[in-house]
Amino acid sequence: MLNLQQLSQVELRQICYFLAVIEADNNFSRAAERLQIEQPPLSQRIRALEKMLKVELFDRKRRPLQLTDAGRVFLEEAQLVLTHLDRAIVKAQEADRGERGWLAVGISSSITNTILPDLLREFRRRRPGVELELRELTVPEQIQELRDRRIHAAFETILNPHSRYPSLQALEPNLQFLPILDDPLIVVIPENHPLATHAQIPLQTLMNEPLILPPLEAVPFYQEFVHLCHQAGFHPKIVQNIKATWAINILSLVAGEVGLAILPSSVQTLQRKGVVYRMIEGVNLIKRIAIVWRNNDSSPVLQEFLQVVKDIAALTQAKEVEKEQPGCLSRGKSPTTKN
Repeated sequence: MLNLQQLSQVELRQICYFLAVIEADNNFSRAAERLQIEQPPLSQRIRALEKMLKVELFDRKRRPLQLTDAGRVFLEEAQLVLTHLDRAIVKAQEADRGERGWLAVGISSSITNTILPDLLREFRRRRPGVELELRELTVPEQIQELRDRRIHAAFETILNPHSRYPSLQALEPNLQFLPILDDPLIVVIPENHPLATHAQIPLQTLMNEPLILPPLEAVPFYQEFVHLCHQAGFHPKIVQNIKATWAINILSLVAGEVGLAILPSSVQTLQRKGVVYRMIEGVNLIKRIAIVWRNNDSSPVLQEFLQVVKDIAALTQAKEVEKEQPGCLSRGKSPTTKN
């Protein structure tokens, strides 16, 4: 344990003066000249340091002046102290500029299948000194960890303003929400299923199909889809004995013909064999993804991360505009329309 009481009696200036004398070949006059001070104050500071340390650092009986054994040991350790102090100053300044530090971010499959790779690549390019921690969390877990300050930000699905369900923004006034990405819902179908031949899937045709949905308590957004089914006149047949939230797991279940799934269109990036992807006819249900953080979090590292998120989201949206047919699905078996 550090002896803070003893260390508080040492002035940093004393150590700097001591090292200045060493750099001047143990010549007090030359050291004073380099420091642009008079020699007597320099000698007084060195004497005060020796008195506090209760050792003699210089053998003043020898000419030229020489370090004592204690002086040589103190020199070696003092150089380490100042090196670490200099490094501490530099790192503190880097942290204040958001160039160094630690950032914990909650993620879900919605962001991992979309802009997360580009985001990570760009953030590491801009801030290589920041330690980035990513945690796979459900919606309730993300919100709780934000409240408890265990993470700095999260990527979350938020409901659109016209939703019949309370939005996270209304339920969490102490959090900031910035929408960054819209991801429409599609139907994922086993490739040998009769519906795989359709170009689009009317919502009513799902009436008697077993549907694999993430648990509504883990992903509240899917309440919107269930409500649409009710408006269409039926209750969806949700497979109750399966509790899966990550898209890669749900795709595997569809490929195994356990049922059909309703997932964001971004799942197509996973390129899972054995499934096809189809738009839901007449339904424009969009999963809106936002970056979420605490109102009072002024961390420079977080602010830089938010800027990268905004830049990557804007670039992604610009690329989407350039697509020739926005409603076209790029993966899966080419459909043949049934009359």
